[in-house]
Amino acid sequence: MFDIGMGEVGLIAVVALLVLGPERLPGAARTAGALLRRARASWQNVQQEIERELAAEELKRNLQQTAAQIDPSADIKAAVREATEAAAQDTRNEQH
Repeated sequence: MFDIGMGEVGLIAVVALLVLGPERLPGAARTAGALLRRARASWQNVQQEIERELAAEELKRNLQQTAAQIDPSADIKAAVREATEAAAQDTRNEQH
């Protein structure tokens, strides 16, 4: 996540020890760890929610595409047109 080397972590630890002192450092480290865990959990929840939304949108899109592909209205119109033409042809044949 952060590009921090071991030397930098050591320097941060020494500065924290000097600033906070040996009595308050363990409590501060626990608090920092808890806040980091909470932030990571929140970020994971956001990621999961986004993934669910994307999956739902993809599913909707797939359903719409499938519904468009199996729409029988074009076939029905063609069959009605053919039947009308056939009936008109029969009527012309009977008149002759």
